[in-house]
Amino acid sequence: MTKTTAIAVQIATGDARPIFRQIVDEIRKEIGTGQIAYGSKLPSVRALAMQLTINANTVAKAYTELTAQGLLESRKGLGVFVAEPKQMLSKLEQQQKLVEASQRFINDVMYLDYSAEEMTQQLLSELNKLNSNSK
Repeated sequence: MTKTTAIAVQIATGDARPIFRQIVDEIRKEIGTGQIAYGSKLPSVRALAMQLTINANTVAKAYTELTAQGLLESRKGLGVFVAEPKQMLSKLEQQQKLVEASQRFINDVMYLDYSAEEMTQQLLSELNKLNSNSK
């Protein structure tokens, strides 16, 4: 029997993102940083819902989205697992996603009156945290 991997998901009640989106983002981050290894079994929908004290449909929605993104896979009778990485996007599509994410970031913070250098430093700081977490 495969051991279930614990997920360190924190739900922030003051966050503007819906709860299912917070779950998606946290699990994506844990997979991306290596905190959850490929092939790991995740808690069942019901178990994670109980852990977070939220509705099971919210967790199911998050798992469904992560499965659609190719990050999770459901194995009939066994549970939900982190999928092996598959390159689903071309280099051009990857570049477009990076451009879109950068534009969203700039649009979100441009009114805060930070210099380009301050924003760059903050981004580098966050990337360094992710890199140190994945080691």
